[in-house]
Amino acid sequence: MSRLIAFSFSIILILVGLRTEAANDPVVSFEGHDLMNIGKYLSIYQDESGKMNIQDVLKNPNLFVPSNSEVPNLGIANNPNWVKFEVVNNSEENKIIIDLSHPNLDSVKFYSIINSKIDSTIYKVGSAYSDRKFPHQFYLFELKLNKGEKAECYFQLQNQTQIILPISIQSEAGLFKFLQREDILSAIYIGLMLSLVLYNAFLYLATGEKHYLNYVNYIFWVFVAQMAVLGLIERVFEIRNAWISSRILTFSGALSGIGAILFVKSFLHTAAEAKNFNKLLNIFLLGYLFAIGLLLFGYILPAYKIVNIVAGGGAAIVLIFAFELSRRKFRQTKFFLFAWCIFLISVLVFVLKDYGVLPTNLFTARSVQIGSVIEALLLSFALADKINTYRKEMLELQVRELAISQENEKLIREQNIVLEQKVKERTEELQESNKSLSLTLTNLKEAQAQLVESEKMASLGQLTAGVAHEINNPINFVTSNVSPLRRDVGILQDIINQIEEIALNQDLSIEEKQIQIQNIKRLNDLDYLKSEIDFLLKGIKEGAERTAEIVKSLRIFSRIDEDTLKKADVNECLDSTLVILNTMTKEKIIVEKVYQDIPMIECYAGKLNQVFMNILSNGIYAIEKKYHENLEGVLRIETKMNSDDSKIEIKIKDNGTGIPDEVKSRIFEPFFTTKEVGEGTGLGMSIAYKTIERHNGKIILDSELGVGTEFTIILPIRQEV
Repeated sequence: MSRLIAFSFSIILILVGLRTEAANDPVVSFEGHDLMNIGKYLSIYQDESGKMNIQDVLKNPNLFVPSNSEVPNLGIANNPNWVKFEVVNNSEENKIIIDLSHPNLDSVKFYSIINSKIDSTIYKVGSAYSDRKFPHQFYLFELKLNKGEKAECYFQLQNQTQIILPISIQSEAGLFKFLQREDILSAIYIGLMLSLVLYNAFLYLATGEKHYLNYVNYIFWVFVAQMAVLGLIERVFEIRNAWISSRILTFSGALSGIGAILFVKSFLHTAAEAKNFNKLLNIFLLGYLFAIGLLLFGYILPAYKIVNIVAGGGAAIVLIFAFELSRRKFRQTKFFLFAWCIFLISVLVFVLKDYGVLPTNLFTARSVQIGSVIEALLLSFALADKINTYRKEMLELQVRELAISQENEKLIREQNIVLEQKVKERTEELQESNKSLSLTLTNLKEAQAQLVESEKMASLGQLTAGVAHEINNPINFVTSNVSPLRRDVGILQDIINQIEEIALNQDLSIEEKQIQIQNIKRLNDLDYLKSEIDFLLKGIKEGAERTAEIVKSLRIFSRIDEDTLKKADVNECLDSTLVILNTMTKEKIIVEKVYQDIPMIECYAGKLNQVFMNILSNGIYAIEKKYHENLEGVLRIETKMNSDDSKIEIKIKDNGTGIPDEVKSRIFEPFFTTKEVGEGTGLGMSIAYKTIERHNGKIILDSELGVGTEFTIILPIRQEV
């Protein structure tokens, strides 16, 4: 990163050197061009005393320093700046328009000296556009010069933010073309940004996703800030208040920065993914709020400088973090990173234009607006992709829960067979001595079986309902597209019939046939009809594919057709189980995963997933019982090779309540549980023990009351047949 920054500065210095110009021609010769930039003909003087008037300036012509830039940048200063130039009219026009295309100035005084006569025009912040000769946000001044006449012109400029001087001269016709082009470009920008704001606001109302609200807030204030830069807020809303006009640029810039921070915190999950970075963002947020406070109390220049410093530092920090996060994970972060880079490059192009490194043209002058539109579009795509990912994860979670329920059913049946056999043997031994006890035990067995079956069916029913709901959504999408598709096809058939009649009409010439066919296409809006049919067919296809994907995922996860040993990645099995338990651990428990590169093992993957589920859910229960809502619970999962190279180890450790010594010996007994009534059946650890035993492995318990519990599972890499 440091090399990249150094290289960028080197390129900028080279460009600055290449653009060094020779001394200026002191007189502008207007030949009747539509637009003539006169930046290189200007001379500049900064009045440090702040007391000089036009008479004082005329007495001291040597104070002025020539400008070597097409668009001079006077920087930020409280003192007035004087700008001088001379123009000779060598055209057939008798009117010349001086255009200062910088709408955000506190005070503009224009003096013209023609034939020793001084004329002046003064505009101040908050003045009505209707009071100007030309009611536009740009400062436009008229010079009445006959051919061959010369005028000596002066600007006295004062502003509490940065002063850029894009000054040009043009004819009245050229002025109309220039202003018309600027207004059209501004209207296009306003339309695009408002469309994005309103569309995503509608998505927020429809989905309730907080990400959309933060996105709309950010894009809206970026839009307002650019409106302020273009000087369109006072023009559109006819603001006539000097207090508001002098602060709107800095205020909107600060709020766009606040909106950017809130969106970054929400989109990149900084509170969970990078706590230190989240604290740094809060510091930048306080910087913006402090700048707004200064602005409200009248400290406009310090507030403007603070906003620029915070914006520059915040943009760089966000860019660095986004690079790091996109390298580690999160596909959506790449969208964000690309959008952020586009916007920063557009700002860099605009700044380099202001400092004369890049030429002033339509692209460089509008680069920030272009960059903000592209950024808004890319962030909208990233946000949509993020929401789709969330929904996909929820669907996968429900599918896994259904598969686990089915696996539970199978394991419980196996456990019941064992229990029935034990009860039967014990009953036979005691049958002769106490037949009534045999009857009691039989009734108890039936009650236990009913309890397990009831719990299993309730869980299965809940999961089935969830999956049915997910399948119903794409099916409804398909069925809702059939009716409009049938309508559009009918219209298309009518068009074909009409065209066929025209084609078969021998009384019409080819030109007449072509005209009538084009009229039919235009009346029926054939292009829109084709695009709508394509859209409907695409929707039906996506709905069908989505339904097939849901059914396929459900079958794969349930592993109903896998009755033989297959190789599986234990790390992936653990991750899939954590996804299912995500709602129980998210923002409540810190999950530490320490996975080593271990080989795939031969196993019944679905059954192993159930073992991990039972142990992890017990650990989560113990953590919640100890810490409640406090974010101090830690669940650590470690995989590694065993000292015996033919086996692997899985360690699952929690810092929950721990297990008392008197309970440890009974932890794997069927129906034994320390949970409250209704919170567990006591079959989870018994099923886990049997599953590990079936895999020729071991499960070891190590627990200390009040400290936590650790389960160590040892499994062979290959099963002996």
